[in-house]
Amino acid sequence: MSSNGADLTFGYTSCFVAILLFGSNFVPLKKFDTGDGMFLQWVLCAAIWLVALVVNLILHCPKFWPFAMLGGCIWATGNIAVVPIIKTIGLGLGILIWGSFNALTGWASSRFGWFGLDAEEVSNPLLNYIGAGLSVVSAFIFLFIKSEIPNNTCSVDTTPLITEHVINKTQHPCSWVDKLSTVHHRIVGCSLAVISGVLYGSTFVPIIYIKDHSKRNESIYAGASQYDLDYVFAHFSGIFLTSTVYFLAYCIAMKSSPKLYPEAVLPGFLSGVLWAIATCCWFIANHSLSAVVSFPIITAGPGFIAAMWGVFMFKEIKGLQNYLLMILAFCIILTGALCTAFSKI
Repeated sequence: MSSNGADLTFGYTSCFVAILLFGSNFVPLKKFDTGDGMFLQWVLCAAIWLVALVVNLILHCPKFWPFAMLGGCIWATGNIAVVPIIKTIGLGLGILIWGSFNALTGWASSRFGWFGLDAEEVSNPLLNYIGAGLSVVSAFIFLFIKSEIPNNTCSVDTTPLITEHVINKTQHPCSWVDKLSTVHHRIVGCSLAVISGVLYGSTFVPIIYIKDHSKRNESIYAGASQYDLDYVFAHFSGIFLTSTVYFLAYCIAMKSSPKLYPEAVLPGFLSGVLWAIATCCWFIANHSLSAVVSFPIITAGPGFIAAMWGVFMFKEIKGLQNYLLMILAFCIILTGALCTAFSKI
């Protein structure tokens, strides 16, 4: 197998692993009370940073570029809305919506050279455009899929996945999400999912910017590494730093009485580890395939995995109409992913 063929195989394999983990990383949290999500965000980001530390040591501590931390800041800002999204429109639909807008933003910034990036070329631009366009179409279909989330309850579900009758008896005050009406649930959840998706789609921009400008002798980034994984530690450090700042601001706003949920610590840590591994695979896919190819594939795929959890495990999505819409959306996503993949060949 040629070097290029090996890169493509490695890249698509990394995409598959990333899709599987991104679609499942919030599952450990689904059965635990997470409140307003601020404490959970910090726990999850602490786990992410620890994974980055291990990866950095394995890579023998490549040069640290502070600008790469900006991508982590952007991601952490978008991730604040995850718990409210899950509580309002559900795990499956939430990931489906933010994944679609994530795909569009990440693809467009790389394809057209937004934010000072070099526009990326592919072997078959038409297929690439079709693939990205189908991701947009699928996003609109997902908006019509209705999920059923229990109302007037302070937690998503307090029955853990791995046990049958272990319920934490500590009662926590309801968060602002629990006070919303059914109509507002959907409006707020979908809006936050769109905003998060746009922020998620911008998270790799600083790294790609550094790589692009490393080829210019006059740039301060001249000679920077072209291997995406070398930027993981800086990127994840930005995530942890930003989440810590947000959590401290939250503690101040709560007058040093933040809502802490001890039962969510271990599930949150596991969720963070799964997300970090998936993102490392995404970095590898970006290097092997380029972001203009990896983005539409990796961001659209997790929706299928998440929706399957939502249908079979959590019973969030029900009804023949919803199922038919899901099947249609998945067919569009699959077609779009294949078009994007073949555009590189």
